[in-house]
Amino acid sequence: MSLDPVDFLRGALEIPSFSGQERAVAQYLAEGMKKLGYARAWVDEADNARGQLGTGPVQVVLLGHIDTVPGVVPVRLEGEKLFGRGSVDAKGPFVTFVLAAAGLSPEVLQKLTVHVVGATEEEVPSSKGARYVVDKLKPDYVLIGEPSSWQGITLGYKGRLLVRVRREKDNFHSAHHEPNAAEELISYFVSIKAWAEAMNTGQGPFNQVQYNLRDFKIEHPDNRQQAEMKFDLRLPPRLSVEEAIRHLTAYAPPILDLDFSGREVPYVGPKDTPLTRALRLGIRQAGGEPVFKYKTGTSDMNIVAPHWKVPMVAYGPGDSTLDHTPNEHLEIPEFLKAIEALRAALTRLAK
Repeated sequence: MSLDPVDFLRGALEIPSFSGQERAVAQYLAEGMKKLGYARAWVDEADNARGQLGTGPVQVVLLGHIDTVPGVVPVRLEGEKLFGRGSVDAKGPFVTFVLAAAGLSPEVLQKLTVHVVGATEEEVPSSKGARYVVDKLKPDYVLIGEPSSWQGITLGYKGRLLVRVRREKDNFHSAHHEPNAAEELISYFVSIKAWAEAMNTGQGPFNQVQYNLRDFKIEHPDNRQQAEMKFDLRLPPRLSVEEAIRHLTAYAPPILDLDFSGREVPYVGPKDTPLTRALRLGIRQAGGEPVFKYKTGTSDMNIVAPHWKVPMVAYGPGDSTLDHTPNEHLEIPEFLKAIEALRAALTRLAK
C-alpha cells in the first residue's frame, strides 16, 4: 500500500510531540510504516518510532527525531509550503527517511538491512531515543535526519556544554561597597565572554566558541542572597569538553559553585566515504548540485558518533534557519526531491 507523502507528513505534524510526549506520533508513524510494507514497525521502550526493511548484510541506520520544541505553528498548506511545528525540525527529514526506504527495490533490500529510528527527546539534553538504540544496532552507515536542504550533506556539528553557576551569601545594606550575588555572577559571565571572544579571533563560524545566557535569577530567602545563572557553550572540534571545563573552572572564583551537564562532543566526518559518494550521486541524479555543510548547533549525531565509528552524515530537506520559529514550513518540491535523492543514494550504496 502506498501513502501520499504530503498527507502522511501532514498527519505527523498535526500530532503534538513536545519532548517527552512523543508516543502518539510514534504510533502514527509506526502504523504508516506498516502500511508502506515495512517488515517490522513498532514503538520501542523509549517511545521511538522504529521500522526495519531488507535482509542484506549491509546495515544502514536512518535516525531522525520526532520530538519538537514547544510552540504551536498551525498546520496548513499554503501553495507549495507546508507549515507546522516539526515540518523542518525534524519530522520532515524523518518522514523523508521513512518514504525513501519504503521505495527501495527488492534487489536493493537483498543487499541492505535498513533500520529507521524516529528518536525521542532530541530537543532536550537527555537525547533519550538516540541513547536507547546505540547499543542495540550495529550499523555500517548512518544518516541523521536534520534539515540541510535536499542538496546539502552535513558532515559535522559543534559540541555543547551546559553550565549552571550559583552564588549564595548573606544580605547586606545596599550602601555597602560590595557586589551582591547577582553582580558576582555577572562579572563571571563577562569574563567568560571575553575568553570566548579571544578564542574566536581569526576563526570562521564553525571554529568559534559560541555562548548563550539561558536563565538568570536571584532570590532572598531568610536574609540570604541566592543567585543562579545558566548558560551554554557551543564547542568547535578544536576545543574538547574537558578543555572547556578547565577554562571555565580557572576563570571562576572559589566562591562560585559550578555544575556541568549536557556534555556533547563535537563531531566532523570525512568528505570522501562510500556514504558521501552515494549521496552526491543521488542528489545529482535528482537534478541537484551537492554541497557539504557544517552546523554550529548539535544533533543526535553528537550522541551516537562516539559509539558508531562508521561513515555518518546528516541529511534532510528544509531550511534550518526556520528551526523553532513561528514561520516553520517545508517546501513540498524540496521534500519530494529529498525522498528521490535519498532513495537513489541508498540504491547506490547497495552496489
